[in-house]
Amino acid sequence: MVKVKLPDGSVKEYQQSISPLAVAGDISQGLARAAIAARVDGKLVDLTFNMADGEHELQLLTNRDKESLEILRHTAAHVLAMAVVRLYGPTVQYTIGPALLDDFQYGFYYDFALPCNISVEDLSKIEAEMKKIVSEKLPFRREELSAAAAKSLLGKRGQKYKCEMIDDMLAAGEGAVVSLYHQGEGPDAFVDMCRGPHLSDTGKLGNAFKLMAVAGAYWRGDEKNPMLTRIYGNAFFDKKELAEHLDRIEQAKKRDHRVLGKQLSLFLLDEKVGPGMAMWLPRGATIRMELENWLRGELIKGGYSIVYSPHIGKLDLYRTSGHYPYYKESQFPPIMFEEDGKEDGFLLKPMNCPHHIMMYKSTQHSYRELPIRLAEFGQVYRWEQSGELNGLTRVRAFCQDDAHIFCAPEQLESEISACIDLVKLVLSTLGLNDYRVRISLRDPNSDKYVGSDENWNLAEANIRSVVKASGMDYSEALGEAAFYGPKIDFIVKDCIGREWQLGTVQVDYNLPERFELEYIGRDNSAHRPVMIHRAPFGSLERFIGILIEHFGGAFPLWLSPVQVAVLPVSDKVADYAAAVTARLKSAGLRVELDESADKIGAKIRRATMNKIPYMAVIGAKEADSQTVSVRERIKGDIGEMAVENFKNALVCERDTKGKELVQI
Repeated sequence: MVKVKLPDGSVKEYQQSISPLAVAGDISQGLARAAIAARVDGKLVDLTFNMADGEHELQLLTNRDKESLEILRHTAAHVLAMAVVRLYGPTVQYTIGPALLDDFQYGFYYDFALPCNISVEDLSKIEAEMKKIVSEKLPFRREELSAAAAKSLLGKRGQKYKCEMIDDMLAAGEGAVVSLYHQGEGPDAFVDMCRGPHLSDTGKLGNAFKLMAVAGAYWRGDEKNPMLTRIYGNAFFDKKELAEHLDRIEQAKKRDHRVLGKQLSLFLLDEKVGPGMAMWLPRGATIRMELENWLRGELIKGGYSIVYSPHIGKLDLYRTSGHYPYYKESQFPPIMFEEDGKEDGFLLKPMNCPHHIMMYKSTQHSYRELPIRLAEFGQVYRWEQSGELNGLTRVRAFCQDDAHIFCAPEQLESEISACIDLVKLVLSTLGLNDYRVRISLRDPNSDKYVGSDENWNLAEANIRSVVKASGMDYSEALGEAAFYGPKIDFIVKDCIGREWQLGTVQVDYNLPERFELEYIGRDNSAHRPVMIHRAPFGSLERFIGILIEHFGGAFPLWLSPVQVAVLPVSDKVADYAAAVTARLKSAGLRVELDESADKIGAKIRRATMNKIPYMAVIGAKEADSQTVSVRERIKGDIGEMAVENFKNALVCERDTKGKELVQI
């Protein structure tokens, strides 16, 4: 007897073993057609999974369930692999082909060792073969074999990478049973090692998929291993979703901060200076300066003290903190030297926190002084792999808007709450209002974290308490914590739907312990403070790179490198145009006077291309009436204004961070 309990609490009984697909058909044929996969007793399985005698809980998944998209894309990766083997022959080695859910551009990929080179021009041919496989509606059949049998089967097919994976699984104490999936039957069937689940047949994939790129990828991500060919693609449940996704990608290309940064002269990356070493040009430096000045003002209002620390520190400092050697691979090599016959070294600082800790430790503190809040726009350095560098969003030298709060345990939750409010202020001021909150926790099975279970449990409880009290919706993610403590991450969605991790608030009981920090309590005894690490911007380089793309280079007035372009129609009004420029500059506005001999149409186009928020067009009429004709970069001509009124309106929009806009 098989008893199947459904999500609504109802129970269906069957005399013999039954599959989820058969149960779906028993409920309705429409559900059987819509079903993608199933969850049986909490485990994701294929629709053909055999539910044996006993009691089972069953959830049937359709395209409305979040797990279904991953199954669709994983199936697409297998269909891709089958197509490549059909086109390029049995010597093709297929390695791994996961689904991707967090990548903005791609939804799956597969890595191959191919007998020939391929390029993006070959993707249409491979895609056509995939569509042929879809039309054949080949069933997916799961088979479970011993490791030896699975290795033998794949070895006969020449799949040495799959055999290596089985050996690694056995070495790790896994892989006693290996699951394989057959697409089709007989000698032409495609067989791959996979945990599953998959769609019931290739026809279920449909035609809402597209191959998008070809790239190189080292086997297992190690440059010492062979270079493989990676094919990227994406898949959706319908063509409309695919079309919308492709449109977002085209928008993203137009907003690429690397392109706009060059076009608008914001920053420079030069190989002679070094990969990942961004230099801020005057216009980009203006944006950074405005952000720094604004946030610094908010910090001072919030009771922070501004500090500065060197770009380098002794190795022992980072040994104590745990940054060295635990994260040695992601840091610049130390600068070694010999002193008094002993070898020692310095390290370009990967974090600001050890320096701030030493500042706190330099004097004795009373409970009356707490909390102590130290803030710094501090330059740090990380050795990112060259293949991971990406404009401003992944660099080797960057500035963090770092702050560290040293507080008594009873002050901790109110300080966390204040940090959250600061992050929310930053995001709302910049119009980044579409975000989600993630509590990032340690993975209890990992050894990359420092500190006792007791400290970790306390920190996680503090964070949960504050986030719950705030009323914010949140999710939890194991393995995403910093090595010294859990954190609250703000995952922001930009105007075209991409997600970015921006502000972060981290709770740390461990570094105060490692550095033996103390304060004198009410009882006149020594107590251990708790630390909060917080950075609303994170890296300024990354934050500004994201802002460039979010705004498409058209920054709000207060951040724009040039806020007003004064455009004289001819030399006859040059003196008046210069006087208007001086008058606007007197209010602290950033103004550019276009004195070129170009016609006014060309001047307007240039200012518009440079994303300047406002243009003051001046001809004989405006000079006679002591006015300006105002243009906005998007709306165009918005009317004529007296210079003083225009100046005051600009100042109001600037100072209110766009809450009040220039109006006629």
